Amino acid sequence: MARLGVNIDHVATVRQARRAAEPDPVHAAVLAELGGAQGITVHLRADRRHIQDRDVEILRQTVRTRLNLEMAPTQEMLRIALTIKPDQVTLVPERREELTTEGGLDVVLNSVQLKPVVKTLREGGILVSLFVDTDLEQTKEAHKIDAHAVEINTAEYADARDEKAREAALRRIVDAARLGRRLGLQVHAGHGLTYQNVRQMAELSELAELNIGHSIVSRAVLIGMERAVREMLDAMEGR
Repeated sequence: MARLGVNIDHVATVRQARRAAEPDPVHAAVLAELGGAQGITVHLRADRRHIQDRDVEILRQTVRTRLNLEMAPTQEMLRIALTIKPDQVTLVPERREELTTEGGLDVVLNSVQLKPVVKTLREGGILVSLFVDTDLEQTKEAHKIDAHAVEINTAEYADARDEKAREAALRRIVDAARLGRRLGLQVHAGHGLTYQNVRQMAELSELAELNIGHSIVSRAVLIGMERAVREMLDAMEGR
């Protein structure tokens, strides 16, 4: 089964609403790992709307599984990644006015700019993943610019309003995942996955990693992070 990466951004969102000291995303990461998480994901945005530089620095010292840093492919973020040395960087598009990441990187359009970023991160010993939509050309281009992995955007599947649309979205995810595997890429997936829809994703043998944040953090507000992560692992396994 795919490993579970827990995105803890929205723990920091609650903290930043009051510019307070709590809840601490580092504490959340510890509890998530105790609950069985096999990785911790954070997105350090240019506007620092939730995760802060200090969070990433402390997480690098405390995470015992895998630290995945989502970031825009900018020179500022590249310097931070090379200093902190997360286990993995996932390059994502970023717009200040969006509530959350709205779509995948256009790797085809931006390959000239992305290729040296990927190269620099690889030379720094960091595994590089690109967050992409299900367009097969994006996966092909990710392979051409030497990324280690792609993370397939599952928003279309998660947001589908009926079974027909969901099945069509799932087929596109499967096609992109299979292509990625054939090209030798690791294939991850995430965005909008919940306790109710995660099972079909977890059943896909092509996927090595699922990254889930909002649904787990929302559940954790009510029952605690450790139990919320355990329940997501149960949902992935169909228990």
